[in-house]
Amino acid sequence: MAHLKQNAKTKGPIKGKYFNNKFAHGGLTHNAKTKRKWVPENKVFDGSLKEGQGFAFKRKEKIKHEYNKLLRKERKKMQPSPIQLEEEYAEHLRHLYLAEKERLDEEEQEKKKKRCKGKATSFIQRKQKMSSYQKTRQEYERINEERARKREEFLKDKAQREEALKKYEKKMATYQLLKRKTKKGQPNLNLHMELLLQKIQAQRK
Repeated sequence: MAHLKQNAKTKGPIKGKYFNNKFAHGGLTHNAKTKRKWVPENKVFDGSLKEGQGFAFKRKEKIKHEYNKLLRKERKKMQPSPIQLEEEYAEHLRHLYLAEKERLDEEEQEKKKKRCKGKATSFIQRKQKMSSYQKTRQEYERINEERARKREEFLKDKAQREEALKKYEKKMATYQLLKRKTKKGQPNLNLHMELLLQKIQAQRK
């Protein structure tokens, strides 16, 4: 028969939920300490929000939660019940008070909807917030578009300048041709007729 461990006080065999074969053979006892989480020696608090624990953040959220709970309780105390309000209304004015109450309730519902909509919009904006890579890529595309636009404007201006220069040179050549005179100092009609003929031929083409 196996030898049973005896209790120090009663000198009898140990019985109960903490007794099993492990304990009978000198194993763990119910007083054994649980395994503790390792914490660096220089760390006083739980950690930071970045590390996923955030002692200060947890404490702030808890205080905020308690404060909001107190505010809700105070509002509930200050707000009279609708049954009491209706009893206080005068009979001939009750319909006016009830209509005003309905209007105020509708306004409160609209305000709640707007608040919810604003929260949803801010959440969507946070979700749509670009990463640093996306920002860099967008900036790169913007710079390329700006360069292409400037190059197009430069080429357009260059073409306009060249066209204006050609027109000016042609005009000066015509002027030099028309100002020629004969030996007697009269305009050279032959050159005028030749120039007119060139214009007519150019129009026919």
